[in-house]
Amino acid sequence: MDAAEFDKFAEEYLATHKDNLRISGEEPDYFARYKLDELRRLWTAKSLPEPHDVLDFGCGIGASLPWLSQAFPNARLTALDVSQKSIDIAATRFPDLATMLRYDGEVVPLAPASQDLIFSACVFHHIDHGAHVALFARLHALLRPGGRLVVFEHNPINPVTRYIVATCPFDENAHLVPAGELAKRQRSAGFGRVETRFTGFFPGPLRMLRPLEPWLAPIPVGAQYYTLAHA
Repeated sequence: MDAAEFDKFAEEYLATHKDNLRISGEEPDYFARYKLDELRRLWTAKSLPEPHDVLDFGCGIGASLPWLSQAFPNARLTALDVSQKSIDIAATRFPDLATMLRYDGEVVPLAPASQDLIFSACVFHHIDHGAHVALFARLHALLRPGGRLVVFEHNPINPVTRYIVATCPFDENAHLVPAGELAKRQRSAGFGRVETRFTGFFPGPLRMLRPLEPWLAPIPVGAQYYTLAHA
């Protein structure tokens, strides 16, 4: 999906997303929040250093921004997207929460080695797979030594995920990425170590079982997965 397509859906995103996710038994805000809850839990469990500068790559209309701010309250946030309309909506929804920048798809408007954490939520299935390695290399160059890239993506093995993506208007041109392939591309781009975890095992009606999910993380059937790539 290019910038024009994202612009087209920006104003309708929340309503469309809510309707599309009805099968999961959760509201869209849950899916934005749980990713950062999971990342914060992992960050604490690994005793990783608190990031000073955090980039939300492919921020859309800013769904992750309040939860990024809550997870890393002392970090400076930057939000980047190819859709100017989405950035404008994000800036209206969350004024002064992050520096909002437009990405032209070629040159990332940030200095090399300027970020400690780059976070991306369900963006790469919208990007041509042949461009992944080069883009991961650009993101790698933005990280300081010891920085991390965290990428959440839909798991193509999960049948409910496949249904939701297939019936979502703004995923019309999306192509899901297997977890192993995404991690391979990140290593090819220069990341020294890439860890993969699966998440989203239990829908809304079974939410009481979600405390079990950290123990299920190695099992590749969750609705989503994420990679933790070390610069």
